[in-house]
Amino acid sequence: MPVASQASELESIYEEYLQAILQGDRYSGEQAVDRWLAMEGNLGQLYERLFRRALYQVGWLWENGEIAVATEHLATAITETMMARVYPRLLTHGPRRGAALVACTTDEYHQVGAKMVADLFELHSWHCHFLGAGTRISDYFKVLRERPLDAVALSAALDFHLDSLYATVLATRDEFPDLPILVGGQAFRLRGSERFEAIPGVIHLKSLPQLEVWLDAR
Repeated sequence: MPVASQASELESIYEEYLQAILQGDRYSGEQAVDRWLAMEGNLGQLYERLFRRALYQVGWLWENGEIAVATEHLATAITETMMARVYPRLLTHGPRRGAALVACTTDEYHQVGAKMVADLFELHSWHCHFLGAGTRISDYFKVLRERPLDAVALSAALDFHLDSLYATVLATRDEFPDLPILVGGQAFRLRGSERFEAIPGVIHLKSLPQLEVWLDAR
């Protein structure tokens, strides 16, 4: 299929998927995901161009009062179900290239973005410790101190959690001066990346493909 035609078809599938999750229609969402994978088998692209893009649009609609919070929660839940459907394709059995810890910042309960990051670590043959949403800072540091790690990735979805994320990054850097720290999430859409990037060894990930580039270079 010509590149332009494929791009047009993938855009149509994206619109179908977005409407499916807004309407709470899991079956139509599954069909859209299957059609996408039949045309574009790269899981990183699926996460970035379908799942992540659709959820960012859902978040924008909620922030602007165009949908109820229940609709936003349902759309997120359906997407998490879709991620679970494709997860077996991520499993690899070769040697591990590294170990990473992925978590949301304290009091952040939107975990789907962080889960996408964790899944991509696994796709690239890393062993990933995923702590998920609402991680207590004491639990986070307990894992850091007890397990040998090659990177840590922290996520914030809401901009008022950026201060908490920043404090966690500073504390992590103070105790683990050489550990690469990746930060990202929807909270960075409008502001906030400059002060993080000023900390040595901290990388702000603007997209999932950027994470894959970083992983490929390790």
